[in-house]
Parts: sequence; structure tokens; C-alpha cells
Amino acid sequence: MAADASQLDQLFATIAARKGADAAGSYTAKLLAGGTLLCAQKLGEEAVETVIAATRGDAKATIAESADLLYHWLVLLAALDLKPADVYAELARREGRSGLDEKATRSSS
Repeated sequence: MAADASQLDQLFATIAARKGADAAGSYTAKLLAGGTLLCAQKLGEEAVETVIAATRGDAKATIAESADLLYHWLVLLAALDLKPADVYAELARREGRSGLDEKATRSSS
């Protein structure tokens, strides 16, 4: 299998298909059954673990934790009935803008 960003969309499709499935047989279904709060909490935990691995300079652990982080991000999107394409569209909207300008726009609104 080729390793590229399309795997996020494939993983999201799998996650979305598990919504409403038996939580006893699927970790994803268990997270989704726990609601937005549980999904957000797990995303936060994975973010912290990713930061710790990165600050330790552990490339292998950073890659593994980043994969966990992306998985839990997709689970949270599914819990909120959002799609990765919604985020991709926001990134496209910001393309070509200075990050400093974009942040200043958000701060003033």
C-alpha cells in the first residue's frame, strides 16, 4: 500500500462505518459511543504524548504517537459529524495567506 495522505480519508471511512456499531467489539465504536467528551479527551492525551516524544527527540515514538493523534482526530471529527474535507477546505481557504495575518484576523473577530 502506498503511504500518502489519502490514507486519512480511508481511515475516516472505516471510523465512520463503526459509528453505532457494537462497542464491545470495536475500540472505535467504544470511543464514539462515549461521545464528544471522551473523543476529545483521547485526542488531547495523544497530543500530549506526541509532544513528549518530540521533545525527547525520539523520531520512532513521534511517528507512532502522530499516527495515534491523527486517528483520534478523525474519531473526534466523526463524533461531531464533521468530515476531513471540512478541514481540508479550511486549509485551502487559508492557503497563500501569512499565518500571522490569518491569526490576527481570528483574534479581532
